Amino acid sequence: MLWVWLDRLWPDSRRHLLFVKPETVLRWHRKGWRLYWTWKSRTRLGRRRLSVEVRGLIATMSRDNPLWGTERIRGELLKLGLVVSKRSIRRYRWGKPTAPGSQRWRTFLVNELKGIWAADLLVVQTASFRTLYVFFFIAHHRREMVHFNVTASPTAAWIWRQVIEATPWRRRPTHLIHDRDAVYGKDFADRAARLGFRTVRTPPRSPKANAVAERLVRTLRSELLDHVIILNERHLSAVLGEFAGYYNHDRPHRSLALQPPFPRPGPPVGSVVARPVLGGLHHAYSRAA
Repeated sequence: MLWVWLDRLWPDSRRHLLFVKPETVLRWHRKGWRLYWTWKSRTRLGRRRLSVEVRGLIATMSRDNPLWGTERIRGELLKLGLVVSKRSIRRYRWGKPTAPGSQRWRTFLVNELKGIWAADLLVVQTASFRTLYVFFFIAHHRREMVHFNVTASPTAAWIWRQVIEATPWRRRPTHLIHDRDAVYGKDFADRAARLGFRTVRTPPRSPKANAVAERLVRTLRSELLDHVIILNERHLSAVLGEFAGYYNHDRPHRSLALQPPFPRPGPPVGSVVARPVLGGLHHAYSRAA
């Protein structure tokens, strides 16, 4: 019937007819409905912003009543017939201005880290089943491996000699963190105070209290000692000395924005040269002059 009507009104209409399958008609129908509901539901998403008056009222309430919390302000607004979420109240509360010249917490930490060292003992097994001990100091500020030495029998006198060797020419920490090992001796804190720094003993069974030193122990094991068979004290001192130079001058540290504690100066351009460390266990890369 429709075709007869179109043929009368438009004799050439048969040339423009398109024959399609029923599935195509259903697909067009579903697509049309999707477009319709997309147009129908076009609205701005999110909550309506608070008016200037309400935002000012929140700031006034929090400023005039510094002891009030978010819920208390929300209750007062409800009494006035204003429904405001806690998140909005926290956003528009009056903020107490920071005292001029006050030191930020991050700045405080950076300043204090400059004088903090950590010490620890590391146990190493040799090829001949001997037990050796590595005693080291590490600075918190730049993660510098300050000093280390190796012995088969650590004593309080030997530990104190390492302290003297690590602090020449008035180079000393303000605080030294160490564990409660008896090898330090009973008078270690008093002797350190006479030398000009304080000692901080970690709580019992709390390795995380000396986290920087413990992290260095993990690095020494995972990047060196787990891959080398130690022969004797001399061999251990040699490999540790080479690794300490790599650790302080070439190895990137995540805590230092992927920079070494003391980067080696070099030209900004030039061909890249690889220098093997510890027989190729690691490589240090730099630009040739």
